[in-house]
Amino acid sequence: MSDPDRGQPGAKDSPRHAASRPTCAWHGGDPLYEAYHDAEWGRPTADDRRLFEKLCLEGFQAGLSWLTILRKRENFRAAFAGFDVAQVARFDESDVDRLLGDAGIVRHRGKIESTINNARRTLELIESEGSLAGFIWRFAPPADRAPSPHLAHTPESAALSKALRQRGFSFVGPTTVYAFMQAMGLVNDHAEGCAVREACARERAEVKAPGRGQ
Repeated sequence: MSDPDRGQPGAKDSPRHAASRPTCAWHGGDPLYEAYHDAEWGRPTADDRRLFEKLCLEGFQAGLSWLTILRKRENFRAAFAGFDVAQVARFDESDVDRLLGDAGIVRHRGKIESTINNARRTLELIESEGSLAGFIWRFAPPADRAPSPHLAHTPESAALSKALRQRGFSFVGPTTVYAFMQAMGLVNDHAEGCAVREACARERAEVKAPGRGQ
């Protein structure tokens, strides 16, 4: 599972839950992490705002753990106007200065400027393609692929990374993009037997991204 820490956790039961229900091991029983695993990670979505938010937060995660970002996520949402694409696209240098002074987020100029840039590129993509979701879901592999929690990147994540970079996006390397694909349900990397895996599979069959064939 490469999303939380870009590491290589085992696809086995968490010791805390082995006696109650099978689950992925990577959350380690941390309550915040566990809730994220159960309710969010791998749940497919075609919501442009959620996709944009996650793409930005994956960029902020670079060099850090996902748990660090998750603990600051509400601060990020407040700082970046709820990740409303149009609002973030209008941020200027005064907003960059404001964000660099915000101790509640990761104060990294390159990542802050990348988020503003990516909002502008997202607006361009929506103008040309109709939606961010419709564009991104074109790169989803077949739904019946086996889970690959130990991979850092895949051909699909490399292709999406290349497509985004060609459109001017930044902090969207293949590893970052694969973590994004895992988290947003484009792939289902819950371990075989994980209690959440089947629910994610059902939701993936039902999600309708604009422009995506079912």
